[in-house]
Amino acid sequence: MDLSFEILGLLFLVAGLAGFIDAIAGGGGMITVPALLAVGVPPAQALATNKLQGSFGSFSASLYFVRNGFVSLKEMRNAIVFTFIGSAIGAVLVQRIDAGVLTSLIPALLVCISLYFLFAPQTGKGGGTPKLSENAFAFTVGTSIGFYDGFFGPGAGSLFTVCFVALAQFGLVEATARTKILNFTSNFAALLFFIMAGLPIWEIGLLMAVGGFIGARMGAKVVISKGQKLIRPMVVIISMVMAIKLLWEQNPQWFQ
Repeated sequence: MDLSFEILGLLFLVAGLAGFIDAIAGGGGMITVPALLAVGVPPAQALATNKLQGSFGSFSASLYFVRNGFVSLKEMRNAIVFTFIGSAIGAVLVQRIDAGVLTSLIPALLVCISLYFLFAPQTGKGGGTPKLSENAFAFTVGTSIGFYDGFFGPGAGSLFTVCFVALAQFGLVEATARTKILNFTSNFAALLFFIMAGLPIWEIGLLMAVGGFIGARMGAKVVISKGQKLIRPMVVIISMVMAIKLLWEQNPQWFQ
């Protein structure tokens, strides 16, 4: 595609903002995918190009959390494996079947996530007894949300975070760190299959990847310095914004 330097510069900035927000509360794809569509990228290529740039952003945040000791890759190896498998299956199926049924359920899930973080007073403090064993969590949460992220994607980070908090009983900072590891896993798995299908636009994706990498690193630093007092309201706001946007796209007559 032939895009002007101004448009490319705008996409770079959009990716940086999306990476920053995604590292804190998820939902970066709700910014980058519409931006790609707005400059004329076809839908299938927009999703694939978004996975390309998103992989760099989630890798940046993951690397920062690992280096600062907030998450151990060894402890997460089972969750990583099952998330990869789920995402790969989702990325294959999204190229073959209609995503309409799944997309219609997501706004309700996002509203539930925001209400959970808004009204559960002890949410995100951590220290409770896990509701699932480590292996059960890896299989159920990793596979299912990994599948969703490979198949569709918006809100996957919020879903991972609420599961780490509600089911695994992690604090919000630790939950966010683990979420980024699985976000990167699912992004990378889906990207591999999109590459095999020849869908990503490399020039745009790699340019946005640089912006996303920088933004995600800044967002990860904010997570560590600000912690729960920032993450909790950000998850609520981003989840509600994503829910409203999806509802508007699915039912535009409601907003007329």
